Amino acid sequence: MPTLFKKPFVLLAILVFLGSNLQCKQAQNPPNVLFIAVDDLRTELGAYGHRIVQSPNMDALASEGSVFMNHFVQVPTCGASRYALLTGMRPSKPLHLKNSAIEMEISNAKESNVPETFIHHLKRNGYYTVGIGKISHSSDGLVYGYEEPVSTKKELPHSWDELLFNPGKWGTGWNAFFAYANGENRQSLKKQVKPYEAGEVNDKGYPDGLTTELAIAKLRELKDKKSPFFMGVGFFKPHLPFNAPKKYWDLYDREQIPVSPNPNIPENISLKSLHESGEFNGYALGDEHPNLSEPVSIDYAKKLGHAYLASISYIDAQIGMIWDELKVLGLDKNTIIVIWGDHGWHLGDQRVWGKHTLFENALNSALIIRSPFEEHQNKKVKTILETVDIYPTIMEMCHIDMKHKIDGESFRDSFIADKSNTDQTAYSYFRNGISLRTDRYRLTKYFREEEPTVELYDHASDPYETKNISHINQDIVQSLMPLLEKGNTGLYKGN
Repeated sequence: MPTLFKKPFVLLAILVFLGSNLQCKQAQNPPNVLFIAVDDLRTELGAYGHRIVQSPNMDALASEGSVFMNHFVQVPTCGASRYALLTGMRPSKPLHLKNSAIEMEISNAKESNVPETFIHHLKRNGYYTVGIGKISHSSDGLVYGYEEPVSTKKELPHSWDELLFNPGKWGTGWNAFFAYANGENRQSLKKQVKPYEAGEVNDKGYPDGLTTELAIAKLRELKDKKSPFFMGVGFFKPHLPFNAPKKYWDLYDREQIPVSPNPNIPENISLKSLHESGEFNGYALGDEHPNLSEPVSIDYAKKLGHAYLASISYIDAQIGMIWDELKVLGLDKNTIIVIWGDHGWHLGDQRVWGKHTLFENALNSALIIRSPFEEHQNKKVKTILETVDIYPTIMEMCHIDMKHKIDGESFRDSFIADKSNTDQTAYSYFRNGISLRTDRYRLTKYFREEEPTVELYDHASDPYETKNISHINQDIVQSLMPLLEKGNTGLYKGN
């Protein structure tokens, strides 16, 4: 070989060798996991195609990782959805549909061979686990009532090496969860509050800013730990009240805020499938009090949409600060980041303000995973996924075996090859019903007296679920019903 070509060839060989060694080293080092839970976050992000929302940080993470377009929660309420996430199990009894599911099933249980949560399983396999904010149902991971003194009892007694929270001037986790900028909260003001606020404060003028501060400080400590870490960071917004610093409200022109494309009650259903927006109307000083008979005005719908988007932008900024710190510390090179919304939310859709239904708006929530592995990057995944699938996926990505059985199935293969086909299904449960989501249809069966008890929506022609077509498509209902019945895991015995 001529001398001219020897040096570049040798240099290339050295670079290939070093790159191969680096990949091997990274493969040998278990990845860290940063799990970010965002309360009541539906797919209202730029990464999902929303035209107005300002969510540059979550969008950037999605562009570097994978955004899951069809992720559905098991239960459209906070505590029960998180119970399914943490255990990888679908509901099998009525208790599993309640916010108290974690407290009643886990908090008092002795440690056994089966880990109480996927976090506990990570801990048993060498991970140092840190929880900050709302990961389980409790706002700070401790068991006590809204207006009770803070306890020392952990909601997840065996999962955490460290459990941290700064309630700031609000004093307790639950006061912080319903915080207003002046230091008051929904409880202290006896619900005589508005469901929104544009606070003249900086980011730390609300509790989520304090959570970000804690998370950044803890990352700096974890950088030098020899063991891999799992950090759970739970943000409160955009849960009610829709309170955020005014600067995030100022990002938007209210006239440009979209209202629901389906503000009407669907055709051919019982009103028992919906609700009267009771949680929302519990904020007694709201400008209007919507119900199924009286929708809100367009102006108020835009104001509430504005408040919801401002809350999302506030949380997006917090996630951006944590992400920036990861990069400064060099932790981004071996850290899996998961952003998960614990369920969706009706913004006037089907005339409902809130969650707690078996419609798409309450069940479809955000799921973004950014990992340092090349095969996981730059993907929009359309595969139908369930929250229970997150548990085994994290285990597989961290190369941790599971000897115990759960309902969830790993979707790691979906990063590499999207598995959009008719075999993909997701089950959800609430209001005495089970809902089955396929790539085209949503079939819901209610175990109640009020007719109709079966609803079918065709997402190819009716993506906003405006019309129940079960009565004119009995052949489709009959073909899907056996699949739906497989999801009745003992929840509705004898039905």
